[in-house]
Amino acid sequence: MHLLDNDQANDRWRGTGPIPAAATPQISSAGRIAAPSMDHLDALEAQSIYIFREAFARLKKLALLWSLGKDSNVMIWLARKAFFGRVPFPALHVDTGKKFPEMYAFRDRYGKEWELDLKIEPCPPLETVDPTLPPAARSAARKTEGLKLALAKYGFDGLIAGIRRDEEATRAKERVFSPRGTEGGWDVRDQPPEFWDQFNASPPPGAHLRVHPILHWTEADIWAYTQRENIPIIPLYLAKAGKRYRSLGDQDITNPVASTASNIEEILIELDGTKVPERAGRALDHETEDAFERLRVAGYL
Repeated sequence: MHLLDNDQANDRWRGTGPIPAAATPQISSAGRIAAPSMDHLDALEAQSIYIFREAFARLKKLALLWSLGKDSNVMIWLARKAFFGRVPFPALHVDTGKKFPEMYAFRDRYGKEWELDLKIEPCPPLETVDPTLPPAARSAARKTEGLKLALAKYGFDGLIAGIRRDEEATRAKERVFSPRGTEGGWDVRDQPPEFWDQFNASPPPGAHLRVHPILHWTEADIWAYTQRENIPIIPLYLAKAGKRYRSLGDQDITNPVASTASNIEEILIELDGTKVPERAGRALDHETEDAFERLRVAGYL
């Protein structure tokens, strides 16, 4: 495990800030994006640790949203590095009760091994959710309602979430420190500027901030970092009988994609040549054009 000692962590903290241009992925003569270098991953890590520490220093009551997938597992790893081996705020799993058995097994094992202050909160039944939403979006919206109940229960003023700009067009409009209304809603037209890593960390009265430490990462970055750090993964991400999951959600609205990638190195090679979107297996992303944006405006991740 590559956790930093105090001297290393302090050096990394002092060195965080804008990622240098030299650290961005280079395009080869063949037109392909080169595999992220060690320097590139170090720069991503340093920026994310800076964001974690900013949030912890400036917000009163934080929680990290743990969806159990590859992105939130990288976030747990980064948080442990940022705070010298332990996560100093709760890991919150808003549980729909419909995850894959492998996901629950992963949560139970690593929640203990990583010594997380794990809080598991249920979602309300489907009947309480907006009936005008398409079926998959309506199912996913249970998580939004469950999150609202958890916010009311614990009074968090900051929620750390593992979304990335490259995942989906609506998420590309996000900020690192994103203000939410008193009902958890997101106003895409009223987002604060974030120049030179200066973040607005003051939530409106009665509201909260969403903090996105890996917003600037890509899917390939996540896998390259997971490989370098030897972060545990859920086996569903690896191909079996010609299929694997690129994105994990509820069993009834998530499907595998065609793949022969049986390890992370093969996943990275596959990503270099594919034009299939990461969320191709999510039923939600194949419904009406505005379904995902409606969810996000209402407070979905």
